Amino acid sequence: MKITIATGLYPPEIGGPATYATMLESELPDKGIEVSVVPFGWVRHYPKIIRHFVYAYKLWRESKGSDIIYALDPVSVGVPAMVVAKLTRKTFLVRVPGDYAWEQGQLRFGVTDRLHDFIEKRLSYGFRVSLLCRLEGYVARQARQVVVPSNYLKQIVEKWSVDSKKITVINSSLHKIEIGESREAIRKQFNFTDPTLVSAGRLVPNKGFIQLIKVFSRIKKTHPKAQLVIVGDGPQESAIEDLLLAEGLVSSVRLMGSLTQDALGAVIKGADVFVLNTAHEGLSHQLIEVMDLGTPIVTTNVGGNPELITNGVEGLLVEYNDTEALEEAICRVLNHPESVERMIQSARARSKDFAVDKNIDSLTSLLQGIYAKE
Repeated sequence: MKITIATGLYPPEIGGPATYATMLESELPDKGIEVSVVPFGWVRHYPKIIRHFVYAYKLWRESKGSDIIYALDPVSVGVPAMVVAKLTRKTFLVRVPGDYAWEQGQLRFGVTDRLHDFIEKRLSYGFRVSLLCRLEGYVARQARQVVVPSNYLKQIVEKWSVDSKKITVINSSLHKIEIGESREAIRKQFNFTDPTLVSAGRLVPNKGFIQLIKVFSRIKKTHPKAQLVIVGDGPQESAIEDLLLAEGLVSSVRLMGSLTQDALGAVIKGADVFVLNTAHEGLSHQLIEVMDLGTPIVTTNVGGNPELITNGVEGLLVEYNDTEALEEAICRVLNHPESVERMIQSARARSKDFAVDKNIDSLTSLLQGIYAKE
């Protein structure tokens, strides 16, 4: 069996699809499955629209001899992958790591609703958002199987009028980050003060960095030596810089930009608490990695997060936009180290449930079942 993977991101680009694509490329051959990968980065330098036609051509060329085309999102690579699969009569699978229309609506088209509100009125946001909604739903319905990383996302995709029998939950995987240095050595290397909060992600509205900075400003009143480290880049960077200036936090909040996975892992390991103030997560690779690294977690009770973390057991969950609860949870971690150690051990144990081999075995079983029916 041979499978062609269509991915929007691929190393040296970073992100969930890049990590997932390289995992499949590395692990599936050991299961007797030949893999070729077609990254969208090959065509990103072309003008918009044209790049998708060029990508479809490259996908058609690279997928010769393949039995299955597997797209890692439902629109940017999903649409050309679906078309190529139809024209070449290949089996088409798609992975849905999130609601693409909602994410683009938030970034580009003024959508401010959270996903659970958006999904109920998804076709009423204007032509461009409505088009993306229709596209992702159509692509998912055309696929032989839809793979999602969490039960939460299965419920979302079902609302696209996709038959639940076509949706398979295969969780995100733990990609262990091996950090040789001790926590103390890392803190000295990065000049971390006591305490240090770390957050990471694309600097976009649904990651909640603006609210986190405002909460951190209040935490400084009781922890004057505290610092906040933010890893990532994105369109909100200038707005965040303006807020730091207005709040007088320029010397207390460090914007580290984009880092490699190993460098980010070291920063997280050296922190006192990892905060992910997100409005949405399918099933966060990053949270699984933090759980394994042994840094206590404060995050939001949204999306797939409660499928990873039970509040008070593997970490602390708060409602999104409840800044008082977020402040209280962070201070609880900083002020009660005895309870933190119990959460760290529970989180490490839970992270083992997301081992790569479990993910690969589940996907292999799915692919072999499909191939046997062809």
